Amino acid sequence: MRGRGLAAATVLVVLCGGSAAVADTTTAGSGARNIIYIQGDGLGLGQRDLLRLALKGKNGRLAMDGLAATGLVRTASDDPGEIVTDSAAAATALATGHKTRNGAVGVDGNGRPLETILERAKRAGKSTGLVTTAQVTGASPAAFAAHVPSRDSQSDIAKQYIENSRPDVLLGGGEDWWYPQGNPGLWPDKPGEESRSPYGNLVERAQRTGYTYVRDGDELRATRANRILGLFANEDMVDYGPDGVGKYAPRVPLQQMARKALDTLSKNPRGFFLFLEEEGTDGMSHENNAHGVIDAGRALDATVAEVLRFVRTHPDTLVIIGGDHETGGLSIENYDASDTDPDQDGPFDVPGSKLRFTVDWTTHDHTGADTPVTAEGPGSTRLGGTVQNTDVHWVMRLASGL
Repeated sequence: MRGRGLAAATVLVVLCGGSAAVADTTTAGSGARNIIYIQGDGLGLGQRDLLRLALKGKNGRLAMDGLAATGLVRTASDDPGEIVTDSAAAATALATGHKTRNGAVGVDGNGRPLETILERAKRAGKSTGLVTTAQVTGASPAAFAAHVPSRDSQSDIAKQYIENSRPDVLLGGGEDWWYPQGNPGLWPDKPGEESRSPYGNLVERAQRTGYTYVRDGDELRATRANRILGLFANEDMVDYGPDGVGKYAPRVPLQQMARKALDTLSKNPRGFFLFLEEEGTDGMSHENNAHGVIDAGRALDATVAEVLRFVRTHPDTLVIIGGDHETGGLSIENYDASDTDPDQDGPFDVPGSKLRFTVDWTTHDHTGADTPVTAEGPGSTRLGGTVQNTDVHWVMRLASGL
């Protein structure tokens, strides 16, 4: 399917699994000037239920629950050997509208580059940004602005950012991929970590090409630059581990990074594309750490609330909140004091009641479960129902005319 610019009374059909699944009619001038895709990595239905129950109560509602459109996204990759997707293939489907094999970033199954929604936005004169609590060169953000056959080629991804796609805002972790061996950068290396760029000092190269480099929350808050690179950890910004060990404490909160990105990108009268990601929901699910998922989810929902405050004064913004896949096989169970299952976390209190619940896990890996999506703004109604992850890309393109 080829994308088409929005014209008066254009009928748009999005294909879902080969059948006509969504049809909409949009008139000129009603499209999305801005697109914000917010990802809770690994965020399945179980994770969203956990967050709602733990943070808002049985009948409460998260900020991410209050959007106008709700649907389900099928996440399978086009991998010849696996049904369940990884983050690289899932993000590539979202970014390009094409499924690919696991591990591939911004390329098809044969390694050919696929144009992304961010690159289309840049070509249309819009500003662009990638913000994450993972490594900014990690699989999910990379799929929107780089093209490599393996997600492990993170220095290649960093080099492509500053030489080719040039997002205006790049905020997250992953400092080790930007500095050469022997130059530890700002953040002390933990055991097993080291700088590893084969291309020299990519931070200095970024600065020479117009990026302002910020090293912490104070510098991020103070800068008024229009092109910003911020690296706030050696690798991911979250310390993962099982319950009692893993700690969600990024040095710069996702909400602060999102606020700066919105302030910076919205200066452009032509609009912007922004990818925002909370990685902790995935990393803590891999560790089967429900307390960590709650902490990461609290930060994610605060970021959603920040974005929705922006949208109230910028109604020409399409906001989509989704998960690239589910992680951990998380399920909610009634608390039973006699149940000593070691795979359970909890008990957790339900605010506003005397109820308690536990969390059970079936795996430390990804699952093939559908993920929930909520959306608001121009074109958002096309995401009601069950769609493929590739359809999310086409909704963004068709709503914005890219």
